[in-house]
Amino acid sequence: MSLPYFPVVYHIIMINFIENVLCLFESCFSRKAAFRWFVTITIGLMFRSDKLGVTSVIRDLALCPGCYDSMIHFFRASSWSLDSIRKCWFSAVRQYAPLYKEGNLHILVGDSVKQSKEGRRMPGVKKLFQESENSAKPEYIHGHMFGGLGILAGNIRSWACIPLSIRLHDGLQASMDWKGTTASNASHVVQMVEDAYHAACTFGDSLLLLDRYFLTVPALEKLRSLNNSGDVHMEIITKAKKSCTAFEKPASRKPRRGRPPKKGAAVHLKELFMTLSGEFQETEIELYGKKESIRYYCIDLLWGQKLYQELRFVLVEMNGVQSILASTSLTLDPLSIIRLYSYRFRIECTFRELKQQIGAFCYHFWSKHMPKLNYYRKKEEPSPLECVEGEKSRKKILEAVRAIEMHMALSCIAMGILQSISIFYIGKVSSGQLRYQRTPSKGRVSEATVMSYLRKHFFRLLGQSPELRIMQIIQKQQNKSGIYWDSLAS
Repeated sequence: MSLPYFPVVYHIIMINFIENVLCLFESCFSRKAAFRWFVTITIGLMFRSDKLGVTSVIRDLALCPGCYDSMIHFFRASSWSLDSIRKCWFSAVRQYAPLYKEGNLHILVGDSVKQSKEGRRMPGVKKLFQESENSAKPEYIHGHMFGGLGILAGNIRSWACIPLSIRLHDGLQASMDWKGTTASNASHVVQMVEDAYHAACTFGDSLLLLDRYFLTVPALEKLRSLNNSGDVHMEIITKAKKSCTAFEKPASRKPRRGRPPKKGAAVHLKELFMTLSGEFQETEIELYGKKESIRYYCIDLLWGQKLYQELRFVLVEMNGVQSILASTSLTLDPLSIIRLYSYRFRIECTFRELKQQIGAFCYHFWSKHMPKLNYYRKKEEPSPLECVEGEKSRKKILEAVRAIEMHMALSCIAMGILQSISIFYIGKVSSGQLRYQRTPSKGRVSEATVMSYLRKHFFRLLGQSPELRIMQIIQKQQNKSGIYWDSLAS
């Protein structure tokens, strides 16, 4: 019996795609049971109907209630490595996802995301300042700060930013000396550059899009050292602050005593909008899905105190709004820099879908060995992690940290599979065919629509392909349900 809305050939492609991606991870687990739980939880995250913890996976997959303890234990198990799972996910995205390339460069997108958490015994929770100008967000929160990295897929009409990794970038510095910890003393911006370069080692030469928060001297120094040490080359496009000051190249002079100058005269970029207004070029460019009239001016200057790296600055004025873009690549033309930076917003959409659909940030991993967080702790007082001394307590706290990052890794995999499926069906099916939409999308089918379709028809799809590995894994977990209820009845 064929399913509505999708031809049978599409059903086969969809299920085989999920099968092929998930089975790539089998080598990452030293125990078969751990791999089975990995498959079960990832599929459950792909179409669960609520965000009430792992119990939603049990309900939507009709698993045995006794599976709850095993699923919770999976996140703290020692039979898997986060690094191997991330590397395998990078390889899976490169092999199966419809990635977008700008010339010979893959487009990576990075940004930070902060999630408030009320648990006082959750490791990594600290007081964070919200830079967002959204009035609905409080100025300060207690929670986790993640560094998120994605890669662009699809085409210019229907973008998707497939999440590659989401890691804790702050709150764990006090655990650096603990055995087995992966905490880094580097700043958030440096860790973001490191994460992107590690991904670029899998994908090849890449271009990293970042917000203006990440234009710092340490980030550029780290990028330079990574590019010099490896075979892969990565460039950055970001946004500069309005108060940004750059320098002209030092003028040539006759040889004489003394150290030659490293920089020339200072240039206040904001003032160039007035002083060089007549030299701005006017054109039309497609930004955010529609034609826009812009004025722009391009100039190469030195930037960074004591660094003085040459960057390409593009001053843009659109609808009365002035912006300053910066690129480490001196070969990109100004219009390409403007257009590429507009793609950065796609990672914000990915964060939204991870929160609202997958429930990636709806976790509550904690440890009784974690000292209770004091919301009113003063700066001179030690952090909770600094008060942990026992080896057993440190081990349990690090297990909670691994559980949080494993949950985020599974959420990235689930979201990436949904996004890839939605891209594959561009032009072949519309969202109105799958469910009622108040505002049907004209491009690709949304992640929420794909989740809704899988939630309704996944078991029928699997029933048509009983030979698939994922079908056998889920069916085995469901068969335990009958044994469980029979034991209760007896």
